[in-house]
Amino acid sequence: MLLNTEVFGSGEPIVFLHTGLQTGLTDFEYQREYFQSTYKVILPDLRGHGKSIESNFTNFFEDSANDLVETFDLLGVESAHIVGCSLGALAGLFLAKKYPHKVKSLTISGVLAEKPENWLDLHNEDVASQSQLLQNDDAINYFNQLHSSDWRQFLYIGRDEDWYPFNETKNLDGILSPILYMVGEGNKGETIGAILYPQMKENVHVSIIPFASHLVHSEQPEIYTKVLDVFLQKIDKL
Repeated sequence: MLLNTEVFGSGEPIVFLHTGLQTGLTDFEYQREYFQSTYKVILPDLRGHGKSIESNFTNFFEDSANDLVETFDLLGVESAHIVGCSLGALAGLFLAKKYPHKVKSLTISGVLAEKPENWLDLHNEDVASQSQLLQNDDAINYFNQLHSSDWRQFLYIGRDEDWYPFNETKNLDGILSPILYMVGEGNKGETIGAILYPQMKENVHVSIIPFASHLVHSEQPEIYTKVLDVFLQKIDKL
């Protein structure tokens, strides 16, 4: 499907893939403002988010990769720098594996490289938190206005303890582009990727950012953006 997409600036394309229950315009706001003077900043709403209306989430990540390529083709984007966090990072990972020539570089954060031993406990905590969200009228009204599709379906899918694509995150097979893995020091499960990923593949760069956790791009936007900028400059000189 074609994704609702906003575009700012001109130049080399850089695509920011938002976190779950956000949209292209409500996430990576600091980075959008920073990069739009030198890059073409592309901000898609992933399927079922924002104005990208969809009700089938059965194969969300694989379908999202297909959606992105279809959208790139419409925009005339042959390849792009891909930047994503959490849900968006997983979509970017699938994209880089299935369509490696569409990805000039891949920057991901908010990703688990391996299944934690306490995954069930973490999962149950997430489900409890999401259940509380569904009882919060202000949050419900906010997300109803933000999304044209039934955003609750994402929470229902997340109740399955096997929803996370560990089979894909545990390896970098098929990815041709340079990778930047950024992680907040506060998320111990994700920091493991800073050790594992460079052992899997050459040209993997790592940044562990202090005073941040899962949403490192919004918790420490200035540091995150500076590291990303240096990475992209190195890639563009190759």
